[in-house]
Amino acid sequence: MDIRIFEEPKIDCHVHVLDPARFPYGANTHYRPMGQEMGTPAQLAQVMETYGTTHALLVGPNSGYGLDNSCMLDTLARGDGRYKGVAVVGNDVTFEELQRLKSLGVLGVAWNVTYYGLDYYRDARPLVEMLVALDMFVSIQVEGDQLVRMMPLLADSGVRLLVDHCGRPTIDAGLEQTGFRALLELGSTKRAFVKLSGLVKFSHEPSPHVDAWPYVEALVNAFTLDHCLWASDWPYLRAPARVDYGVVLNLVQRLFPDASERRKLLWDTPRALLGFGL
Repeated sequence: MDIRIFEEPKIDCHVHVLDPARFPYGANTHYRPMGQEMGTPAQLAQVMETYGTTHALLVGPNSGYGLDNSCMLDTLARGDGRYKGVAVVGNDVTFEELQRLKSLGVLGVAWNVTYYGLDYYRDARPLVEMLVALDMFVSIQVEGDQLVRMMPLLADSGVRLLVDHCGRPTIDAGLEQTGFRALLELGSTKRAFVKLSGLVKFSHEPSPHVDAWPYVEALVNAFTLDHCLWASDWPYLRAPARVDYGVVLNLVQRLFPDASERRKLLWDTPRALLGFGL
């Protein structure tokens, strides 16, 4: 890997913080990340310093904390402007609570359809309307054809979308699969962004996940780099194989050898969207 990428400005658009020593996991949490899956704010700061990542978007994890955003909000408060946040909230969250979260640096809410399923969001239209009113976004994680089923709720709402992990397509179904085509069509709306991340979540091959590259290329063509974001997904909760931050950065360099394209993906687009330094 050309180590100059360490020196290029970077915003990581999907990381988690988990610090059970200071912020204990909920008693009824469905999953308790431990060992190498944990990622404290101090560890995140070390990783970012090592690889030259100056800013990050913190996404509240469903694992460990459920609807408790305390660890993330504490990290935001102590971050000296390096972080913005995405909170996990219930569909019945109030307008006032969303306002409070926004005042603390939260830009949107996380929807994990891959875990909660489609039915969980059937009553979420009032939440979407509040997000539109507050100019906040939905960061949505889907897989397979789930996005198709979610579109009636999202398509005409006007809410801005951040689609996690390339939409997690089904590799064997090809580029014409219904869910991935729906994602590509979102590229023309100009209110959707896609995170070029999480290849380990849907690839059938070890790093560098060559079978996923055509999906990345198709997303860049549909969205353009003005609407694509890079993310590491650190600290890689439930990853099926070992993931290393430096290896993920090396993949960016392989897929985007042109420095000006990397600048747009890693810095210009996320900086404008997330409001860092503006």
